[in-house]
Amino acid sequence: MVSSGRKNKRGFTLVETIVSSVILCGSVLAIGAASTRALSYARLNRQYETAASLADRQLTMIDYFGIDSFIESGQMEGEFDQAGPGYYWKVVTEEDEIDGLYIVNITVSWVKYNRTYSVSMDTKFNGTGELIEMQSN
Repeated sequence: MVSSGRKNKRGFTLVETIVSSVILCGSVLAIGAASTRALSYARLNRQYETAASLADRQLTMIDYFGIDSFIESGQMEGEFDQAGPGYYWKVVTEEDEIDGLYIVNITVSWVKYNRTYSVSMDTKFNGTGELIEMQSN
C-alpha cells in the first residue's frame, strides 16, 4: 500500500468553526431583535385596544345620560381612573344643522416613553334640542 502523505481528516477546522459561530450568533441576534419588536408592537396594540374600549365606554355613558345632560354638565374632559393612570379623554360637541342632532368627537390619549398616542372617534347623538338640568339623588 502506498501512502499519499495525507491523513484522512475528520471534523472541522478552527476557521470553519469560527465562521459558523459568527453566523449562528448573527441569526440569534436577528431573531431576538425581531421578537423584541413584536412584543413592543403587541404592547402598543393592547394600549390602542384599551383606549378604543374606554372611548366606547365613555360614548355609551353619554348616550345613557343623554347628550343634552352631558353638555350641560360642562365636564368635557377627564381621566379614566379605573383603567390605570395615564388615559385621558376629551369630548368636543358640535350642534348639527338638524335640530337636536349633535356631532360628537371623543379622543382618548396616553403618554408612553415621552410620546403621546391617541384614538379618536366620531359619532352623532340625538338630543332633545334643548338643554335640561341634571337631576341628582
